[in-house]
Amino acid sequence: MTRPQIRRRLAVAWWLQLVLALLPLLVMGWIFGDNKPLWPILVMPCFIVGVASMFISLPRFRAYKHTLIATQKALDTPEEPGAWNALAQTRRVALHMASLPAWIAALAVPIGLEAVPLILLAISSVVLLYLYRIPRQLG
Repeated sequence: MTRPQIRRRLAVAWWLQLVLALLPLLVMGWIFGDNKPLWPILVMPCFIVGVASMFISLPRFRAYKHTLIATQKALDTPEEPGAWNALAQTRRVALHMASLPAWIAALAVPIGLEAVPLILLAISSVVLLYLYRIPRQLG
């Protein structure tokens, strides 16, 4: 595969992960949005867990950054395909970790988490996902 093809494949994977991060929240909001909260006592703990889940992605970002640097160094060498594969694999795990706040928000919808905290958790996932875009300088 050529570099533009790999970059395109990684870009499509990023957009797909963005949809997979936010779609459960939208579906849960559509299904349970008008229902009475099931366990209002768990609202604050769910929000705290959602905010804390942002920090789970920190070690993954560090690994992604190091893999990104290794891929940059491997450009135009025989190790380039392996470096792209390692980058894709590291990034895939990191994208899943970055989606955790939105997924926790989706699980908190039936519990009764209000709209503002739901939106904050969704935005935090989008911001974390944005950190994993492939920079233009690479390739």
